[in-house]
Amino acid sequence: MKNNQNLTVQASGLWQKIVENRRTIFLVLGIIAAIAILLTGCDTCGEGAMAMAAVIAGTDGGTHVVDGPITTDTVRQSGSELLLNEIDRRIVKIRPMATPIDQISRYARPRKAKSMIVDYYTVDTKPTSCTITTAYTPSGEGTEAQRVTIKTSNNDMFAVSDTLMVPSIEGFEADGTTRSGKLLVLYVVAKDDAGVTVMAVNGIKVGSTLNCVPPLPLNTLIIRMGRAAAELDVQTPQFESLPQKAQNYCQIFKMQVEQSTLMKIADKEVEWNLSDQEEAAIYDMRLGMEKSFLFGTKSLIYDYRKQENVMLTEGIWHQAGKDFSYDPEAFDQNTLISLMRTAFTGNAGSKRKVLIAGSSLIETINKLDYTRVVNAKDTVTKWGIDFTEISSKFGRLYVLLSEVFDECGMETAGMIIDPAYLQKYSHLPFGTEALDLRSAGVRNTDATVLTEASCLVLRYPKAHVRITTE
Repeated sequence: MKNNQNLTVQASGLWQKIVENRRTIFLVLGIIAAIAILLTGCDTCGEGAMAMAAVIAGTDGGTHVVDGPITTDTVRQSGSELLLNEIDRRIVKIRPMATPIDQISRYARPRKAKSMIVDYYTVDTKPTSCTITTAYTPSGEGTEAQRVTIKTSNNDMFAVSDTLMVPSIEGFEADGTTRSGKLLVLYVVAKDDAGVTVMAVNGIKVGSTLNCVPPLPLNTLIIRMGRAAAELDVQTPQFESLPQKAQNYCQIFKMQVEQSTLMKIADKEVEWNLSDQEEAAIYDMRLGMEKSFLFGTKSLIYDYRKQENVMLTEGIWHQAGKDFSYDPEAFDQNTLISLMRTAFTGNAGSKRKVLIAGSSLIETINKLDYTRVVNAKDTVTKWGIDFTEISSKFGRLYVLLSEVFDECGMETAGMIIDPAYLQKYSHLPFGTEALDLRSAGVRNTDATVLTEASCLVLRYPKAHVRITTE
């Protein structure tokens, strides 16, 4: 009887092993089959696996993904800004409203600087207007009155075949005596050291000669328009635009946080550890960087105690290419419109810019009564900052109070910045490093050093405006 029981137990154990082995075999066979399918493909599954998702435009300007899942490639293909570039998220979330310039620069992709000295190029747009520096009055007939050499404040901006508009002078009909209601247009036929030789398109009659250049008073505004070529022209005067080289220094910003061992292990009424101190230190560090990025002076100084040079960065306040001054007592909606005209015209900038200013200027703007021409809209959130939007026919301003201006004694000043042309160069990205002062025998503390070596530059200076009082 015992032998039969032993045989039964042995048979049962053997069968269990066989079942387990079969499961193992089936599992291995399944894996092999899956690998074979991936390597060789099949007619039915290969098409679905290899099909690329299509991104199509919607009826109201949106985008849709068809025939496939939403992936990072399809999102980028659609042009959506859903996916952010790599950002130090901890840094940008620490009181962003207090340091708008530093905040915006961190959201933009910084360029890696291989040196502490940054050389960069700025490109400006070709001038489009100038004024007459010597008044012209017709003094004869014939070709002498038809082809006239004028002198302007910037003869170099003109080229042969340019057409010029004189907005302050009305042109004439074909008879040369009747006003046409259209602005006077001139055509450039030559240029030399004597000035610019022009012909009138809709000129005046002088004596018996038609289509002469009418009188051009001193300081008459001249606007450069498009070129006009003849049928047989193959070439035209070249257009040259040379970038201007500029330079800035990366400044090494540092902040050190320490906490003693006894402080670390002591009971506290509220939780306060090294991470909390780091957050407070980062905020203070960013405030200092904001002031340097705005108002710093580029310099290389020698620290005689450290026996080495120290680099200081130049602030973007000094890099801006335009200035606007206002009377605080007479600031009205017309002044605001003039400010927006200065900010959005005469440069290749964006139609959405940022205005940061001291409390006095912000107060002055808030006291204005807005109309349909210029109106203040609801809050707009950009770069993690809540702005108030002011809209006009020239463009849109994102307005924000910057207490840094107040701290620097510039409550009435402000600055309009085009974020598209605000570039950050980073030699050492923002980072932390733990110092082992305890093992070094210096202090019985936990220490962390925060470091960044960077600078800001304005690529198109005339896209940015300094605002000061008269």
